[in-house]
Amino acid sequence: MTPPVQSNEFVSTQQAAELLSVSIRTVQSWVAKGVLPAWKTPGGHCRILRSEIDSRLHEKQQFIDNIGSVKTVNVMVIEDEPVLLELYRFRIESWDIPLKLDMATNGFEGLILAGKCNPDIIITDLMMPGMDGFQMLKALEHNKVLNNTRIIVVTALTGEEIEQQGGLPGNIMVMHKPVLFEVLESEVRALQGAETLAFRKD
Repeated sequence: MTPPVQSNEFVSTQQAAELLSVSIRTVQSWVAKGVLPAWKTPGGHCRILRSEIDSRLHEKQQFIDNIGSVKTVNVMVIEDEPVLLELYRFRIESWDIPLKLDMATNGFEGLILAGKCNPDIIITDLMMPGMDGFQMLKALEHNKVLNNTRIIVVTALTGEEIEQQGGLPGNIMVMHKPVLFEVLESEVRALQGAETLAFRKD
């Protein structure tokens, strides 16, 4: 990049970090990825266009101003396997989506929790101790409050095995393990109904 003529047209990495309220490491990462266009002085110091900083500050303020209009998606996960449940938590909370996450370890807990939090989307296993997913889904089918809830079953059972257990209510998406988190993220984003800002603090 051709260096700016006026010194006030660019800032140092440290100044950029202070203006954007992020760490110097984050700014360096953005520069390396090309997110923040920059050039180096003969002495090897990084310089960033002030106009680029101002542009991102404007985007950030727009996001803050509009955050109230962005839908927060209520996500509920029901899974009895502790390791997988924590994997769900780790992956879902890493998505750049305004969401509220609730978790349960069996169908009975899920049924009670669903009645309290009215989730937008339920991601559930089928084979669980106590009340399993089949029983829970049949109970939820009669709950008119959850008529608009998106339900995704994630299971190791085959389609034939599911039918042998009595099948599932209509309008339920079935995903066979291993979990495809990219598909789940896409479903949650569709429920949100708005794109979120890719600019965020690491």
